[in-house]
Amino acid sequence: MADKSGKPALACASPRPSRRTSRTAFTGPPPEPDDPLLQFAPYLHPAPRGNSITPDKQRKFIATLAATGIVSQAARRIGKSLEALYKLRHRPGAEHFAAAWDAAVERGLTRLEDCALERALHGTATPIVRNGQIVDWYGKPDNGMLRFLLQQRLPQRYGGKAVGPGHPLWDTVREAVLADPATQARERNLREALTTAQREARHYERAEAELMGEVERLERELAVARGDIERLERILAA
Repeated sequence: MADKSGKPALACASPRPSRRTSRTAFTGPPPEPDDPLLQFAPYLHPAPRGNSITPDKQRKFIATLAATGIVSQAARRIGKSLEALYKLRHRPGAEHFAAAWDAAVERGLTRLEDCALERALHGTATPIVRNGQIVDWYGKPDNGMLRFLLQQRLPQRYGGKAVGPGHPLWDTVREAVLADPATQARERNLREALTTAQREARHYERAEAELMGEVERLERELAVARGDIERLERILAA
């Protein structure tokens, strides 16, 4: 698909097609100066030096982070290392900077979700080439991406892992299975087998109790017999 200028409706921010998946390919617009995201209270160094991360650099970092969603790219934008930025983030008094950092990352992720949804619906712009010339553009919807987004945003309806008791699909399948004559017959057979097994278990329990009683009786008779033998031996020895 193409607009009136002949350019694709979905264009990568990078002019080089080979960099469409690079970290600079899908940079969004930076926040306006009056954006609430940039109205945070920056960290003020008690004794600023020439290499300190000034309030202006802190706001520029947050603006770039909101536009790209990539911390390392925002750090390069202001010429600071990740180590210095993370150290600043965790300093007492930098809580507002840290909160703006988190909000900027969230905005960048939201923009990437929108980009993914647009790609799922319209596909990636692909040129149509004839005789070595680009004559048009077309975009094939990405059904896999669309299915993934639906599963993530509406898991109760489209997420396979969310199907369980209480889910309409679960209840429908359960009713159909329980109404199946073959299922009902198997359930009856299982119940009958369970009843028979329980009855036999009770029978074996009674038989075991009777056997143990008989063993105890024989042990008592054996003890009496041994006592009689001992008395008889004493009589004979006298």
